Amino acid sequence: MTWTESALMISPLSRLASSNESLLLPAPVGPDITTTFCRSSLFFDGAAEQEVAKSLLVRRNGCTEGRRSGASAAYGKRRQLIRRPPTLKPLIIFGAARVILDNLKNNLSWSGDWIFEITRHSKYTVRVPIEVSEEETIEDGCNVFEGKWVWDNASYPLYREETCPFLVKQTTCLKNGRPDSFYQNWRWQPNSCNLPRFDGVKLLEMLRDKRLMFVGDSVQRSMFESMVCLAQSAIPNDVKRSLRRIPPRKVFKVEEFNATIEYYWAPFIIESISDHATNHTVLKRLVRLDSVAKHSREWEGADILIFESYVWWMYKPTINATYGSIDNIQEYNVTTAYRLALETWANWIDSSINPQTQKIFFATMSPTHLWSWEWKPGTDGNCFNETRPIEGSYWGTGSSLDIMGIVEDVLGQLRTKVTVLNITQLSEYRKDGHTSVYGERKGKLLTKEQRSDPKNYADCIHWCLPGVPDAWNEILYALLLQDYRGQR
Repeated sequence: MTWTESALMISPLSRLASSNESLLLPAPVGPDITTTFCRSSLFFDGAAEQEVAKSLLVRRNGCTEGRRSGASAAYGKRRQLIRRPPTLKPLIIFGAARVILDNLKNNLSWSGDWIFEITRHSKYTVRVPIEVSEEETIEDGCNVFEGKWVWDNASYPLYREETCPFLVKQTTCLKNGRPDSFYQNWRWQPNSCNLPRFDGVKLLEMLRDKRLMFVGDSVQRSMFESMVCLAQSAIPNDVKRSLRRIPPRKVFKVEEFNATIEYYWAPFIIESISDHATNHTVLKRLVRLDSVAKHSREWEGADILIFESYVWWMYKPTINATYGSIDNIQEYNVTTAYRLALETWANWIDSSINPQTQKIFFATMSPTHLWSWEWKPGTDGNCFNETRPIEGSYWGTGSSLDIMGIVEDVLGQLRTKVTVLNITQLSEYRKDGHTSVYGERKGKLLTKEQRSDPKNYADCIHWCLPGVPDAWNEILYALLLQDYRGQR
């Protein structure tokens, strides 16, 4: 049975500081903070100045190493402090604080023999083997992409919209005015097994010293943001994390794991005139079917790659493209162009990927819910005001079986292992999960007038977060965990 026949099957060939950080704020002043004086230089500015002064004045034993947390031994041998007679401690502390505060007042950089340093002791700086229990493994023969959505408001969502600062406005439906949150409380339940509970710390441990990269369009970006939120919600607030925008990339990094979760904008996978990260809306789309060279330079160093490309191809039945000479622009049928593009990508996979050190995934199309008559005959709406998943068998006209067949064919010919994330059918049921009128259009939230016209302005392509993309990442996490267990 093929994907085209079932729209569910997986292709048979697709198998699955410890350094001391000087004034790294914000960080709480508490039992896991060691205060020391050391020989170096430091520039103080803003709110950090007050934290330094506060710690100096409050911690009267600041001339000692302070309390060590259980994980502090991982930091190795620390610099010892020059001890002063006990009767001089208050005077030394007061004098040091006065000097620092004087410099802060003038907002000057200060070089000298003695400075203040804040060091966090973290249990995450040392690699810890991951224990994968039997309950966390996928049973043999279980197709995790076949199942149903189960109401679970006790354990879902896995994170809260308001606690993940890395979400873009396009996905924060509650903040944007959506009146219900039911879309957050559905759990994907495979028919023949259970998915392991997502554990962000285990994920980051698997990603220690590694790069995980999502490649694709704005739908793929929501999968990236979902994974970032799932991971960052599992670690304490004082563990340093950052999100950098390096167009066309976004890079989320957790310092103490030296792990990055990244996103790379490439809506067609192959090169196109829409490859600019923000300015990609063009009147006539043009793709270069025989080249990924510009993109692949960014992909080569990643340890785990998740590719996706669909929605941008479906704008019209035909697309302008070049193949060979860049001056020879021709109009191609979309399915023909998609096959040629995917073959170009597949050739790069076989010639450039090291299967011993890199893992490759390909996510199938994310469905749309543009016409309510498809699941509710006789109606003339879309995904607007939908609050429950579709029950029973369903496959919308927005998901192309021809494209599914092309993906199966091309990936089936690869010599390199590529695991398929067959997210299409499970997402078909979720007419309720789209941003609808509670997202963005051309970079701006909809106006009141636009929201009152959902037939023309509802977005039934992108997804709210927390929401459906979290389930995609739960499956990805389960497959990574399974692979990790198999290598040990």
